[in-house]
Amino acid sequence: MTTIQNSIIVITGASSGIGLSTALLAARQGATPVLLARSKEALHALAQKIRHEAPEVGFYTCDVTNISQITTVVKEIIERYGRIDVWINNAGYGAFSLFTETALEEIEGMMDVNYFGVVRCTKVVLPHMLERRSGHIVNVASVAGKLATPKSSGYSASKFAVIGFTQSLRQELYGSGVSISAVNPGPVQTPFFDRADPSGGYRRSIEKFMVTPEAVARTILRTIHTHEAEAIIPRYMRAGVVLSHLFPRFFERVIAPLVNKK
Repeated sequence: MTTIQNSIIVITGASSGIGLSTALLAARQGATPVLLARSKEALHALAQKIRHEAPEVGFYTCDVTNISQITTVVKEIIERYGRIDVWINNAGYGAFSLFTETALEEIEGMMDVNYFGVVRCTKVVLPHMLERRSGHIVNVASVAGKLATPKSSGYSASKFAVIGFTQSLRQELYGSGVSISAVNPGPVQTPFFDRADPSGGYRRSIEKFMVTPEAVARTILRTIHTHEAEAIIPRYMRAGVVLSHLFPRFFERVIAPLVNKK
């Protein structure tokens, strides 16, 4: 088991929700968070908020769809801090609608941010970690990447891709000193639903089942400690994932209609 104290932890999508909570918790545990997002103003406000706990906190504007920007930011972070110990791929968004009513551009956009954003960032930061024979990458995927539901075909596809990428790369990295993990949250109380569910109907129907971003942050940091391959939060959702894989026909006929709240 490792500790994150004095670690340099880079977080994409750090300006709100899970990313923001992870940055705050990492700072409280003695790490130095480095915050990445597209909004410079939001990053500056967060950095000011946690500077008393992490005086060396840094922030950089970065769009995970732009490989040149990612390359420049990684270079600047290494020049400033000397290393990157942990990279958390958290940037992402969702849009829930029937496939026949979803614009192709929306599906392409989710894949570009949610999946290819992870691939781009990993492609740039991984050689640095391999050279040092040390580091950990955490990909924030989703239970939707293990268990698909209606009106989320584009979003689920992007998260299934993240999980497959993570599982394959984890095997490639065995013995290298570098680890990679996937954290799969269920619905989380974040601004994610402002875009994913503009009507608010889905959010209202599942509100009592939602987890807090702080709970997800704790899971992410625990994963860094334990180096486990994958974590699902809340834990009871593991049962649904297992049922869907072991008894797919039973799940489709009996369980699926009960969990379809969109």
